[in-house]
Amino acid sequence: MKKILLFIVTCLLHFSSTQAQDFQGKAIYLSKTSVGDFNFGGREISEEQKKRFMARMKEQSEKTFILTFDKTAAIYEEEEKLETPGRDNGGRGGFRFGDFSGGKLYKNIKDQNYAKESEMFGKVFLIKDDLKQLNWTMGSETKKIGNYTCYKATAIQAIDSTGFDSLRKRRDSERKKEEKEDVVTKDSTKSKVSMFKEREEPKEIEITAWFTPEIPVSQGPGEYWGLPGLILEVNAGNTVLLCTKIVLNTDEKIAIEAPTKGKVISQQEYNETLLLKMEEMSERFRGGNRGSGGNSNRGRN
Repeated sequence: MKKILLFIVTCLLHFSSTQAQDFQGKAIYLSKTSVGDFNFGGREISEEQKKRFMARMKEQSEKTFILTFDKTAAIYEEEEKLETPGRDNGGRGGFRFGDFSGGKLYKNIKDQNYAKESEMFGKVFLIKDDLKQLNWTMGSETKKIGNYTCYKATAIQAIDSTGFDSLRKRRDSERKKEEKEDVVTKDSTKSKVSMFKEREEPKEIEITAWFTPEIPVSQGPGEYWGLPGLILEVNAGNTVLLCTKIVLNTDEKIAIEAPTKGKVISQQEYNETLLLKMEEMSERFRGGNRGSGGNSNRGRN
């Protein structure tokens, strides 16, 4: 541990003596998320449909992000990709992948706050909230990521009860409880089976990060920050973020400024609004299907 601290101090002194005040860098991260198992809501679909669906999910779970940073602030955003012509962007009817999208995430570690643009069903929101600091525990393990020597740090992160996934699962649980208390038909019960196999969700997860003091800025991908060096890799639950390229002090400087467009809203308010909108879309989709079925029956009578 003493060797790690000595190395960090040495890097800080070297950085301070060699870098100009307008220091800026850019890091490219590859994000991969395991999508888990599916039972397709108990519906029977062809193997070709399954392959197309899983290929689309894989594409959505593998993304490239760019982190542009200086000594106190950073912009984190997804690399722009052109959509394949003719693609329906998630399927016909109901919720589609393109119905909401996240924009730039601005993180200011000096003021410990963030701002993020997000578009939801055609409306732009500006999420503003405080950065959450993890209680990092420094390890003694090291490894090379590219040309940089990285040190291991871990933290236990409680699952945010106000986060979108937590709100969705809580709402699903309440709905299932209500369904058990009501008298429902077999067909209506089947229509509400989840596409995801049910499993007990953890209340906390372990975060493993690898940071390099050779770039002594307290930044990292996404929501991660707070270590004495740039975070180059994060393992969190079923998501891995890995830095694939770093560029420091290029001639082209990018303005690292907080976004300003959109209706200002807190993260919790945004999560609750998103969940409500998705439920409304889902109800309209189910209602449309029931209406089509009813018209078909009336036509046969």
